[in-house]
Amino acid sequence: MARASDEPRGPGAPPVVDVRALVGEGREAIIRHNGESYRLRITAANKLILTK
Repeated sequence: MARASDEPRGPGAPPVVDVRALVGEGREAIIRHNGESYRLRITAANKLILTK
């Protein structure tokens, strides 16, 4: 399974999460925020798209 980056980060830096930790072997993940669902998708061009 993918893991967060080993890059050194300073205090207050945002977390670094590898997209594979979210989508696993697939190409999509559903992310919930404030009761809403968002779809994170890896495109055929290997780009990320986040849609509501």
